[in-house]
Amino acid sequence: SRPWHPVQTTTKRTRVACWETHALATALGAMARRIVFVLGGPGSGKGTNCTRLVEDFGVVHLSAGDLLRAHMKSGSPEGEMIADLIKQGKIVPSSVTVSLLQKAMDESGKDTFLIDGFPRNVENRDSFVKQTGCDCEFVLFFDCPESVLEKRLLGRNEGRTDDNIETIKKRFRTFIESSMPVVELYEKLGKVCRVNSDQDKEKVYEQTKLYFSERLKPSFASAN
Repeated sequence: SRPWHPVQTTTKRTRVACWETHALATALGAMARRIVFVLGGPGSGKGTNCTRLVEDFGVVHLSAGDLLRAHMKSGSPEGEMIADLIKQGKIVPSSVTVSLLQKAMDESGKDTFLIDGFPRNVENRDSFVKQTGCDCEFVLFFDCPESVLEKRLLGRNEGRTDDNIETIKKRFRTFIESSMPVVELYEKLGKVCRVNSDQDKEKVYEQTKLYFSERLKPSFASAN
């Protein structure tokens, strides 16, 4: 008969129990998170209004683009792979972007997140839900006509090499073709808060703040 090894058996059971506890904690953590996707064309005011929401509500603002750029500069093999893909005009796998967002959320120690400029397409969204086990509470969509966005981008002085008329038009077309289907998907779910960003900045933020506090009651209702 096979010899009995109580210590080994206990160790295996402990490992399984630890793994199950970790998996449960991860799942509960994902369920407790409140995520807001922030979408809008280039120059629509996503970053500006996210900054103000952070100041007023103490939430975490994550930019998928910023995380990717920081990862590229890290010098890691994966960062170099991302840089090569972008140089070749190829799309960065959704799993990479979602992993960076998930890591940033895990390390933040907080539970409410503004994810700016993501998902860029429906495949991004599906990958996010599959990998994280959670979906957004709602989408803040900054709606603005292309002509107004062009004027804003050409007029801002931030030293951005991609703020020329041809690139701006291309970026806007990409948003319409790739990101608007995401907005339409969430509209069918009743999860889109549409902000008219073609108006005075204070009015834009007033509407943004109202949506935010109303949708995430009761935690932020008193901050309005």
